[in-house]
Amino acid sequence: MKYLTIFVLLFAFIAGSCGNKDEQKGPMQINGAGATFPFPLYSKWFSEYSKVNTNAKFNYQSIGSGGGIKQITEGTVDFGATDSPMTPEETKNAETKSGTKILHIPTVLGAVVLTYNLPGLDKPLNLSGETIADIYLGKIKKWNDSKIAKDNEGAKLPDKDITVVFRTDGSGTSYIFTDYLGAVSPEAKEKIGVSKTPKFDVGQGGKGNEGVTGVVKQLEYSIGYVELIYATQNKLNYASVKNSENEFITPSLESVTLAGGVSVSQMPESLTMSIINAKGKGAYPIASYTYLLVYEKNRNEEKGKLVKSFLEWALGDGQKFAKDLGYSPLPEELSKKALDKVKTLK
Repeated sequence: MKYLTIFVLLFAFIAGSCGNKDEQKGPMQINGAGATFPFPLYSKWFSEYSKVNTNAKFNYQSIGSGGGIKQITEGTVDFGATDSPMTPEETKNAETKSGTKILHIPTVLGAVVLTYNLPGLDKPLNLSGETIADIYLGKIKKWNDSKIAKDNEGAKLPDKDITVVFRTDGSGTSYIFTDYLGAVSPEAKEKIGVSKTPKFDVGQGGKGNEGVTGVVKQLEYSIGYVELIYATQNKLNYASVKNSENEFITPSLESVTLAGGVSVSQMPESLTMSIINAKGKGAYPIASYTYLLVYEKNRNEEKGKLVKSFLEWALGDGQKFAKDLGYSPLPEELSKKALDKVKTLK
């Protein structure tokens, strides 16, 4: 009887343990962090892919490109996201710590726009690269400055101080914007720098694309740089910018696609390149690819498989969601190159 009781209790314990295992089984959480630039699209992708593959659940922290690079370096996420490619030093540091290669996978193209809050302006604003640089250098202080007036003939420009708004966090959007400033103004390149954390001596800051959008929305006579979708979602105005062909180009899916298309044949094996001031009629000059950062070999085999499967979906069916959210899908030739790289993930 004693042995029978022990057997029954042992059987119940084992059965209970198995039952708990089944109860705990569910979607595997994939953690990511980084760029705010593509966040609206990535949120849509994670939601849609979780419907396609119910084994995957995504947790993404929109903390800026610098944060994404930092977290994949520290190994606290399964993937990072950045608009500015990792520097050789950042890559070496991350690969040394993780013991595997870090790959850049381009996902879509987007535009950084100059959004402004200018009451009374009765027509869209035109801005040249030199003018934008001088605004952010603090050399142009008033909205009715002659340089702004020259490119906006007949516009009612107010005699008001310009409030410059910039990003305070480590940001790929800042990198793209300062890459442009550096391309059009040697002085801006020297004094502001081309960086995820540039130094601005004028204006006030906002955290993330969301923060800059919020400041511009609330503050009259302000100007800031944000990803296109943040301006359109918040119904803010944004400027047409003079490109390398001396055309004032309104940021749009078409003008961003043109910026990518004219340079895709020059894409290196790393799949990272700047398309700032791309040469070509109709190309918007402040455009960029954005990237997911992934381990070539994930320490967790199951998570590695899910990340690889997600990337294959994002570069295929996922591209159809890009346009509705203000992003340009990858050129077909580049999409194929990116898929080939994804196939090398272990």
